[in-house]
Amino acid sequence: CSRPQKVCLCPFLPVHPLKVSTCLYIIQHPAEESRVLRTVPLLAACLPPDKCKILVGRRFNEDRYPELATVCRNPNTLILYPGAEATILEEMAVMSSNPSVVIIIDGTWSQAKDIFYKNSLFRLPKQVQLKPSISSQYVIRTQPTNTCLSTLECAAVALSIMEKNKSIQETILHPLQALCSFQLQHGAQIHHSKEHLLKNGLYDKPMPKNKRKLRRMELLVNNVKI
Repeated sequence: CSRPQKVCLCPFLPVHPLKVSTCLYIIQHPAEESRVLRTVPLLAACLPPDKCKILVGRRFNEDRYPELATVCRNPNTLILYPGAEATILEEMAVMSSNPSVVIIIDGTWSQAKDIFYKNSLFRLPKQVQLKPSISSQYVIRTQPTNTCLSTLECAAVALSIMEKNKSIQETILHPLQALCSFQLQHGAQIHHSKEHLLKNGLYDKPMPKNKRKLRRMELLVNNVKI
């Protein structure tokens, strides 16, 4: 896990990489590389190298990334990104038994949105999203809403659905749970979602002056899907 011995997560990782037929392509915003508590390294440690490929950048075109372009054109490739055009992944998995590639964008929500909409390659795969059925266990980092998940959690749920194996989700989440436990023991505080803070009058930062941002916060409070 490359962490100090005192907070080593290796005992919480699977002894052997998980055997999966689904391949993940993690499209990582460069800013994520410098984050101390990022989750993608834990995800990569749980999977074989050929089943978890990480590409770092903001812009991806066919000339620079021919392999990615080929993957995006494959009819079995899915991109996990919520929106009006997205199909529920659980429903998609029931209809298809073909081994697939799942693309996941790793970054803050604004960074992920920028990558998705400014790279035409990512409009080629079938767009899917997860049912908002679980709350994030990544409690040491603030999420916009109660049902927003970290990259590792999205990957864990997606893989368990694609592979039809619930234990995959439990195995991948195990090191994340340990990471959060270690951080809380060493002084970190539980980060409630922005939605939770706003609804309970606990949001202590100045309200934004930008009307668009202010509107988004109003939607969070009123339980309107953004």
